[in-house]
Amino acid sequence: MKNFGLERVVEPADSLPVTAWKLDNSPELRRGEIRIRLSSIVFERENFFQLCSICENDDDKIRERIIKIVNERGKLHNPYTESSALFVGTVEEISPGFDLGEIKVGDDVISMTPMAGLPAFIEEIGEIDIYYGRIQCTGYVICFETVQLMKVEDPYSRSTIHLMRALEEEGSIYGISHELMQRDVRKAAVIGSNIAEAIYYSQMVKNSSPKQKASVKFVIDGAYFIGITEEDLRVIFGSLVDGIFFVDLSKPMEAVEKIMSSEEGEAFDAVINLENIKGCESVASLISKDNGIVCYTSMNNRYCHGLLLVDCLGKDITHYGLDGYSANAYSFALEIVKETEPALRRLDAFYAGKRKTPQKIRTAFRERTQAAARQIDGFIYKSPVTAAMVEEVLNVAQYDCNVIIQGETGVGKEKVFNLIHQNSSRRDKPCVKINCATITENLAESEFFGYEKGSFTGAQAGGKEGYFEIANNGTLFLDEIGCLSLAMQSKLLRVLQESTYYRVGGTQPRHVNVRVICANNIPLKKLVEEGQFREDLYYRLNICLINVPPLRFRKEDISCLAEAFLNNYVSKYGVVKEFSQDAYKQLEEYHWPGNVRELENTVHRLYIAEKERIIDGYAVDALINQNVLGEVILDIKKEMNGEESIDFNQIMDEQEKKIIAYALRKKGTTRKAADFLGIPQTTLARKKLKYNL
Repeated sequence: MKNFGLERVVEPADSLPVTAWKLDNSPELRRGEIRIRLSSIVFERENFFQLCSICENDDDKIRERIIKIVNERGKLHNPYTESSALFVGTVEEISPGFDLGEIKVGDDVISMTPMAGLPAFIEEIGEIDIYYGRIQCTGYVICFETVQLMKVEDPYSRSTIHLMRALEEEGSIYGISHELMQRDVRKAAVIGSNIAEAIYYSQMVKNSSPKQKASVKFVIDGAYFIGITEEDLRVIFGSLVDGIFFVDLSKPMEAVEKIMSSEEGEAFDAVINLENIKGCESVASLISKDNGIVCYTSMNNRYCHGLLLVDCLGKDITHYGLDGYSANAYSFALEIVKETEPALRRLDAFYAGKRKTPQKIRTAFRERTQAAARQIDGFIYKSPVTAAMVEEVLNVAQYDCNVIIQGETGVGKEKVFNLIHQNSSRRDKPCVKINCATITENLAESEFFGYEKGSFTGAQAGGKEGYFEIANNGTLFLDEIGCLSLAMQSKLLRVLQESTYYRVGGTQPRHVNVRVICANNIPLKKLVEEGQFREDLYYRLNICLINVPPLRFRKEDISCLAEAFLNNYVSKYGVVKEFSQDAYKQLEEYHWPGNVRELENTVHRLYIAEKERIIDGYAVDALINQNVLGEVILDIKKEMNGEESIDFNQIMDEQEKKIIAYALRKKGTTRKAADFLGIPQTTLARKKLKYNL
């Protein structure tokens, strides 16, 4: 068998490079490997826009994010979209005995194999080309005997950039072409928003029906693409398309009515869907004729939804989900690029004159995918920060490894655990949740491992199962794991290492298969440094670490969470109430030291206390001010802690600092904060300086 990189897998063991979480990306070559110096990378389009969205369309953040992924995983494999990229580079070194045919050291090559299964290292990222999902970079990638490489003349030329974009689609273009050649296609539609891809597929349709010279219509998601007109597209496409429809794919019935009215009700023989926007599958199915064909350029492009929809419509439509590598695809893609060179040049010229458009495209994409509050398995969010965390959680969920979830009290660590479990392979297996802070030290071992009958005074006659036994083949969630004693931590480590344990009073080892996910409000790394948590247990648990950001860092979530909590109480108590816009504003201005738990409690209190149907900003502000005073009283009680005397000056300084900080957060400027507190601005400015606020 040819080398495909199995020796480079770091974790999890026994996985393939493309499915592994981490690869060894060291530059030293092994047998059957070559090292290529990177010059540029082209991402799968949706993958690239997703990265842009997470990074708030900031080029520096995009660079940091890509490098972070590669540093963490040893490869360029987006853990959120499960997609990757192709690359162009120069061959640096070839291991002895590795025959690449005509390719030798110093040759410029283009890869047809995605980087998801290839060890890589990126030193620096230069220009970012939003239109083609391309980055210029320096670094290297390790390739194996199974990697498909082709020589290129000029890695920096526009033709090479176009070829890379086409190769991202090469399997689909070639496969769909083969299918269309078997049919009498007179009329076809290409649905998408990426103009370069639409050019390739339009040319492919024309080539697939040389006798008929099929009519091709381009359906573009106009709600997504900003800064281009129908006339612009007609100039770019030239004779490649015979009609253009600007529609909103998220409103499928409206889009279909617009298309079919222009076509006088005549449906299409073939529809090629390049999009993954909800609604595109409806448009594709509705405009396709009976006994027609609908082709999806990847299995992600709403393919399964399309199958279900056609059953409901009662249409006989052939569906194809095509992607991946084909032996003849490179020459096919190369020919497509050559044939479409005039259109691609016109497209480049158009992009060159639209310097501000990329930001608009990114913003539009983000608005289409993130503007509305989203809910996944009961986890409600709207913030890009939370969206990034959720995508990380969903990726981690599919890997059967131990996980640490950390975050402040009340941020929703158990909600994150639920999200992991519900999307894991163990979702239909036992799920046991334990709060370690509630377990007394002398009972901990029997609670975790169970005991045999008669093992100690007061033991149940038949013995008792422990948490590990109950959770066998499932998931065990250990909340506040930092509260366990060092002795109990040692026993827990042994179970994780050997997957065996003994019941208290037992002599027979018991085997267990449990995924352990733990949570703590204080970072476990800090507890390790303080000697309160075993370092070896920490590293055994820390395969994946998920940080749940506090609510003050994801303010966009506050309004949608508050609305969801309020609706829950409306359902529970039966009295309809709602927040005004200024109420939402007041909620978003508060810093929420108790995070989501405090927000839910506050909404509950507002619902009960407010007699009017509309809960306004005054009601919210009054209750939150009570919260601030409550914090002051609570802090005084903590300071006393049974002591007969306290440091009055110290407590007063601390509370003054909190009140001034609150006023500054609420009002934004020292003048407004001073007016709010009823003190001179100079006094507030002096105290702000004193407390380093």
